Amino acid sequence: MQVTTERLIITAFSQENYKKVSETYSIGKHIVNYLDNLKEDTELLGWGVWFVYLNENNQVIGDIGFKGKPDSQGTVEVGFGIIPEMHNKGIATESVGAIIEWALSSRKVKKIVAECLIDNLPSIKVLEKLKMTRTGIKNGMINWEILNDHHC
Repeated sequence: MQVTTERLIITAFSQENYKKVSETYSIGKHIVNYLDNLKEDTELLGWGVWFVYLNENNQVIGDIGFKGKPDSQGTVEVGFGIIPEMHNKGIATESVGAIIEWALSSRKVKKIVAECLIDNLPSIKVLEKLKMTRTGIKNGMINWEILNDHHC
């Protein structure tokens, strides 16, 4: 499962690409947990971690994705992390925007939510550029959402 943009290749993480990615990218606990859950439920593919590669050299520069399948209300939560050397280049906005479009086109998603620390200015800028709306602040985190205009 893959989405491409002008500069990026965004690939859903799976058992098949784990070894290749782990050779050059630090695999966090959230990725290991996702892979364990994916073994139990293959429908999770796409609703977990995606890797962001640079088109020009296949370098893995971050992981983004969803925190599970859409719930009964059609809501998913998106999250992202890009390596520091790639900050301020529009990579997060480009990659997260691409998987948001993928999710919204799935017809399973009515709303995408996100959260970030109130002082995380780079993430705030990304979420604003993605046209997400602030819905409140709780426990030092800003909550965000975007509604699916295409939902049937």
